Amino acid sequence: MREFSFTVPERYEGVRVRGFLRGPCGVSTRLLAQCKRVEHGITVAGEQRIATDKLHAGEVITLRLPQEQERLPVHPNGAPPLAVLYEDASVLAADKPAAMIIYARAGQLTGTLRDVALTYLEGRGETPVFHPLYRLDRDTTGIVLLAKDRYSASAVPPTVQKIYWAVCEGEFDGSGTVAKPIGPQAGSKVRQCVCENGRPAVTHWQAVESAGGHTLVKCVLETGRTHQIRVHMASIGHPLAGDDFYGGGRQWIGRQALHCGSAQFTSPTGGEQCVTAPFPKDFCEMLQKLHFQHIRVR
Repeated sequence: MREFSFTVPERYEGVRVRGFLRGPCGVSTRLLAQCKRVEHGITVAGEQRIATDKLHAGEVITLRLPQEQERLPVHPNGAPPLAVLYEDASVLAADKPAAMIIYARAGQLTGTLRDVALTYLEGRGETPVFHPLYRLDRDTTGIVLLAKDRYSASAVPPTVQKIYWAVCEGEFDGSGTVAKPIGPQAGSKVRQCVCENGRPAVTHWQAVESAGGHTLVKCVLETGRTHQIRVHMASIGHPLAGDDFYGGGRQWIGRQALHCGSAQFTSPTGGEQCVTAPFPKDFCEMLQKLHFQHIRVR
């Protein structure tokens, strides 16, 4: 079983177990409830504690996580390799290619990021679990952070800062923010749109370089709505190249030109990290054909 220990700082003298674990330690309500059902799930100096007990400065509280293991996939022709950009005892950063989905759909048995990651972890003798900290669309490439345990799955997400790279139609410069609510488009199970009754969504963008009637744009999200960058950039007249779902043309690339190029985060065991993923081959080829100079993630 995985264990995590936390030393109580002086400013938390007298705070209750629940408040300390839920606050500065980043333990989710759900995980806290699960640990309460594990033998010696929450202890101080080897003694069981309950959520309402008070803590004292200098004490070390240990959280013992419940055992977990997922059913391993079967790969008749061998598992495809997992492109690992960074790994420690708590977090794995994978470089997701285009055409790979995160979870299986009905009738799909293998080839998902989940299947590949579980096979990779099992092959290394680690517990095969799958906790993606966020999702990327099927044809969006780049970094997906995976937690290796339930504590990291709740503690790491608030620290994550990602940068996305998009190639948009039209030449423009400067920077801006699109703050328009996004929701499902009427009559479609998949398509999203800007709509008054949608959920709040905020995208910050910065034009990096223009060439060949297109612009390379760096995007940072405040929210994580479905298809957010694709919908927001199309809403201001600059759909992503290749994104015919939202008005982009496919003459330069056969999918939406969107890539999660960097992710900063704090790992419980690895500390502060910044991971980058290179542009994939089709992304680079498009930039070269359009005569861009900026063809690497920076």
